[in-house]
Amino acid sequence: MLEQIKKVKFGAPAAERDINQGLKEYFVETGAFNRLKENKKSIILGNRGTGKSALMKMIIEHYRKNSTIVIEMFPEDYSYELLQSTLVKENDGSWAKVSAYTASWKYLIWVLIMKEYSEKMNMVFKTTAKKSHVYLRDNHKGVTNNFMDLMISYLKRIEGLKIGAYEAGIKTKELQGLYKLEEINNLIPEIIELSNKRQIVIIIDELDKGWDASEDAKAFIAGLFQASISINQHTSNIKVVLSVRKELHDNIPSLYEDYQKNIDLFETLEWDDETLFNLIVKRIRYSIPELKNKSDKDIWNTIFIEKIFEQKSLNYIVSRSLYRPREIIQLCTEAQSRAIEKRSNLIDINAIITAEAKYSENRTKDIAAEYKFQYPDLINIFEAFRGSKCTMTREELEILCLQIISGEIKTGHKTEWITKQNEEFLINILWQIGFLTARTTVFLKNENCDNFFGPHQVSLVNLSNIKEFSIHPMFRLFLGIREQ
Repeated sequence: MLEQIKKVKFGAPAAERDINQGLKEYFVETGAFNRLKENKKSIILGNRGTGKSALMKMIIEHYRKNSTIVIEMFPEDYSYELLQSTLVKENDGSWAKVSAYTASWKYLIWVLIMKEYSEKMNMVFKTTAKKSHVYLRDNHKGVTNNFMDLMISYLKRIEGLKIGAYEAGIKTKELQGLYKLEEINNLIPEIIELSNKRQIVIIIDELDKGWDASEDAKAFIAGLFQASISINQHTSNIKVVLSVRKELHDNIPSLYEDYQKNIDLFETLEWDDETLFNLIVKRIRYSIPELKNKSDKDIWNTIFIEKIFEQKSLNYIVSRSLYRPREIIQLCTEAQSRAIEKRSNLIDINAIITAEAKYSENRTKDIAAEYKFQYPDLINIFEAFRGSKCTMTREELEILCLQIISGEIKTGHKTEWITKQNEEFLINILWQIGFLTARTTVFLKNENCDNFFGPHQVSLVNLSNIKEFSIHPMFRLFLGIREQ
């Protein structure tokens, strides 16, 4: 009924706006959440909109309920532009910035831990960690929560030795001391002893805010990865948990080796039809308490039309996504608004298709923006497919890609990253970002499922053996792609 549709709150696209609006009640506890809660993982990777922030907000709730001290590092505190303008470039100073950032992150985190224990366990801190108490008093009295000042001051000390006029012997000794944290190394055992009395967790999220792909931005994150892994090896009672967008991680070559060596610590957020269905149903059930005893299927069918073009409405909506919760929430919310405007008793085919037009445009532009540092002006590559068939043979796709690469189809000077590449390169890129799906029967689960799959559904596909491709349904309406 229309009144029930009006009651439904699918939730805000951003977790920070949803945490006090019901997220605690309808959060889906996936395997990723449980592994993080059980301290099996400490680094979360995920594309934009896959629920990283929601996961981090809920893991903070979990820790605080268990009396764990939580330190949150907020995104407004990251300033890549400030770092870039403050520090000498790596080549100009002949200094390895990743190592400098790693040491600075370690120093910063240990000092923040000391400060937090000092505030939360004042008397215990003074008696159990006497040397740490004296160190804070003498070196960081009145230190603020703006950690960037502390990090930059340590980086500047390293920079000063690397490019300053010091004798070689003095420079080497001083640098080794800074890199090895000799200033606070003797304090760490005290902090570990304190952690046996009360655990502490450092949460670092939304590192993409202000990201500019600069030398310092890459070193900032690479150093953080190395520092967090190192600190976590000391004791299970002190833990650094961080999340980062997957495309940022992929854009920093130095992280690849870290990932291979510590793959057991990484959790990549992935969703499937079942968990996405659960995500929406839990929100409907929370919004309309009188439905709480109904089955998940009945709850869905109370709000949504059952089928669209002989396909289950749920499958239709999910097929318009890259399996990211934010996408499902956006499309459902927009369809809900359309249904209310039309005073419909269900979110029906008209509401969903009308909502899909706006959704397709927004998502196409968002995906292009998501990869702006790796693949600049990607939107013009997408535009080259405007009006084409939705399904193409390999030969048809290769011809179109060659026309793009050769410049026969104009895409602008910012797409010069495709020049001197072959058609296989461009096909792989378009598949990896989800624009193309590949036809294969290997992963076919049931007869109602089409046999085109994207990287959000399968990860092990040898594209060189694929004979037929399709443009993902999410992009079709905006680009005027011709359906079969």
